[in-house]
Amino acid sequence: MLTQQAYDRLGETVYRTTLANGLQVVLVPKAGFHKTFAIMTTDYGSIDNHFVPRGQQAAVRFPDGIAHFLEHKLFEKKDHDAFDLFGKYGASSNAFTSFTQTSYLFATTSQLHANLDILLDFVQDPYFTPETVNKEKGIIGQEIQMYDDDPGWQSYFGMIGNLYPKEPLSIDIAGTVASIDQITADDLYAAYRTFYHPSNMSLVLVGQLDPAETLDWITANQAKKTFAPASPLQRIASPVTAPDQVVAQTTRYLAVTRPKVSLGIRGYDAVPAGRAGLRYNVALSLVFDLLFNDTSDNYLRLYDANVIDDSFGYDFLVQRGAHFGQLAGDTDHPELFVSELQAILADVMPQLQAAQPQFELVKREAIGRLIGAVNSVEAIANQYSGPLFAGSTLFDELTILEDLQFADLLPLAQAFFTQGRQTVATILPEGLRNR
Repeated sequence: MLTQQAYDRLGETVYRTTLANGLQVVLVPKAGFHKTFAIMTTDYGSIDNHFVPRGQQAAVRFPDGIAHFLEHKLFEKKDHDAFDLFGKYGASSNAFTSFTQTSYLFATTSQLHANLDILLDFVQDPYFTPETVNKEKGIIGQEIQMYDDDPGWQSYFGMIGNLYPKEPLSIDIAGTVASIDQITADDLYAAYRTFYHPSNMSLVLVGQLDPAETLDWITANQAKKTFAPASPLQRIASPVTAPDQVVAQTTRYLAVTRPKVSLGIRGYDAVPAGRAGLRYNVALSLVFDLLFNDTSDNYLRLYDANVIDDSFGYDFLVQRGAHFGQLAGDTDHPELFVSELQAILADVMPQLQAAQPQFELVKREAIGRLIGAVNSVEAIANQYSGPLFAGSTLFDELTILEDLQFADLLPLAQAFFTQGRQTVATILPEGLRNR
């Protein structure tokens, strides 16, 4: 039975159901669209490396990078590769692993039923052997080494590592060459059985589809398969870094022509659960827009002074177990870059009050970006929050944004910035190492 949630202002309807095996299904038909985008996600990512495997009693610490490794290996079967099947039926496919999720996706303009079966079947039919696992280690090892040499990637993860030292978040999503060398086929099966149960997964389709017909296809596919009864996941949480243990500053020397600086702010305030958490995320993102977007007084002043340039950017991220902001860019004046941004953050509430006249304009710009995303099947599907924000969608985000008032931002910003802790990760050119 599909339930419907209508978003009348947008002319959109979201259809939802949970199958008998626990799989959450979300369907968003888009009239007039030729493409359909599907994404199947498990609530399992790189930080989930310490848990009690399903069917066992004791917790096991698995090698770093196992979630990403599993994502790579799931496409490969005994006698075929799922990528080839998607290509045969006219679909493009991909997958990705984040800190907290792993997703498998395809886009197609034809043969939706066949491609949907391919997605469900390859994700729900693992095939791992010692030989194929060992072969993959070399491939992923090369990928890890490539990112080790990527200054932008190292700047970002240097910042995160400073904010979350000794926590799983500080470890690269792909792990290290040494950690993936420890992964076995049995490890992959243990992780798969634990986190790839339908009750820990969602399936979202957006585009040219009939909700009832599509649900019939999904239900028929799942009815052919047998799954173990659902059981509670037992993740072992790592100790939380105390505020005074956040690393204040690090510097690395890499093959860059200009310094790269990443300033991070770790939140120690409480993020509300469910839809209220999405409201928190939208509100703090708007705060960063007001303070640092390319029409803000801060941006224009620092740009005119050549402290920042077009490479400057910012972000605010909320995920399971963590939330942080980032300010980053290339600069010829790294010390001034840091001191200017830290001065703004030290005076953040007066700075925010001073930006109040721009609130409606900045809010309209944010609404415009989301309305643009409403016309993207990929954006709608990828913005589905899963368990993080109680299954909220991009349409919910837009509704929340439209209802936000400037006064709503103040207590949230006050809590985040006053309780938060900062770090700076700097990448300098190799030639400056011995100066």
